[in-house]
Amino acid sequence: MNQLNINTAPGLFARIDAVMSKLRGAEKKIVAYIESNREEIIHLSITEVAERSHTSESSVVRLCKRLGYKGFQDLKINLAREFIAPEKQIHEVIEKGDNVVTIKKKIFQSNIQALYDSLEVCNDDELEKAVNAISQAKHIEIYGTGGSGTVAKDAQHKFLKLGIKCFAHIDGVLQSMSASVLDKDSVVIGISHAGSNTDLLHAMKLAKEEGATLICITNSSKSPMTQISNIHLLTASKETMFRTDAISSRIAQLTIIDILVASVANRNYEYFFSKLEKTRKSTIHKKL
Repeated sequence: MNQLNINTAPGLFARIDAVMSKLRGAEKKIVAYIESNREEIIHLSITEVAERSHTSESSVVRLCKRLGYKGFQDLKINLAREFIAPEKQIHEVIEKGDNVVTIKKKIFQSNIQALYDSLEVCNDDELEKAVNAISQAKHIEIYGTGGSGTVAKDAQHKFLKLGIKCFAHIDGVLQSMSASVLDKDSVVIGISHAGSNTDLLHAMKLAKEEGATLICITNSSKSPMTQISNIHLLTASKETMFRTDAISSRIAQLTIIDILVASVANRNYEYFFSKLEKTRKSTIHKKL
């Protein structure tokens, strides 16, 4: 039986997303240069990268260490593997002519890789802040549209099973109406792969104006939703042609929801366990 070719170590750009908020000015310049010259980097020396990014060699070394590499050469080797080795190209586009077996392998690999990469980029401190905010909130609203809307509904279901009343809104008008009547004791969880849905952004801005705490679950550390949110829970999944709203994105989002629900419940285990038992019993109907 063929094994899936999964890279359990996150790629360079997943690592960059994970530490972006902690980078210094010079390090951000180097990242910007790398992102604009991805394939060229593997052929350059550390001196050339420093000169072209208008930084110093020591800054390049610091960035490499911060990203978890032994040095610049280690970064280049791993980046080259991402570009060159076919078995590492987990997020391949489904191509015309691919048979069912090939499509199966690509999608399984993509979904599993999304979880490995999301594990790396989802910051532990931000998760802790999100759990604290949800635990203390009097009102919890969850916004999502399209594929992310199904995740919002799933989150509502899971929190309600614990006895935590919350509402998931997947319609832009209802999101805005909901946001306009929130307050400082409210938490909004916005879910969007790209983080740029205009209706969702409008609602979240309204909620922020009313004093609500905004938690975003998104794939982009530079998205408009990330810029306005208080707490950032990042995923790492690529969507490609025939795979927009890909299940890999939703799997990563759903996994973060599961972490939040389990962590909130664990703060008061006995209490939430009793609520879980109660809601479970409410759905058991008498046998005919």
